[in-house]
Amino acid sequence: MPLKSNLLSGDKQLEACAVRDPAHILPGSVGTHVARIQIALAILDGASIDSKEAKSHIYGPSTAAAVLAYKKKRNIINWSYQQQADNIVGKMTIAALDAEMWGKEKSCWRKRLKPCTLRIAPPTPLRR
Repeated sequence: MPLKSNLLSGDKQLEACAVRDPAHILPGSVGTHVARIQIALAILDGASIDSKEAKSHIYGPSTAAAVLAYKKKRNIINWSYQQQADNIVGKMTIAALDAEMWGKEKSCWRKRLKPCTLRIAPPTPLRR
């Protein structure tokens, strides 16, 4: 099923993640799809993402910790093979993020708040 929220829908990697297990978003991933996940976590859970990770669109330690906290709080666990939440964004996690973002966006529209337009800046290269 396609993603519904303005924030997450239309991104090829996130749309693939929603329907295919091999398309999970893992720590170490880089791209605008990661930035969208980071923004959703900040909006929905107040997650604090490391500024270097956010600017570079990297799924680093603070993003992984935010994903794990989000999943623990909502008990997102695939009981068929897991005993506890992990820090991977798979089908269940992206579905939960999308549903919550869609609800938040609809709530803003009902209150006649100006819908935000999302512009994600290009990643800042890391200096080594």
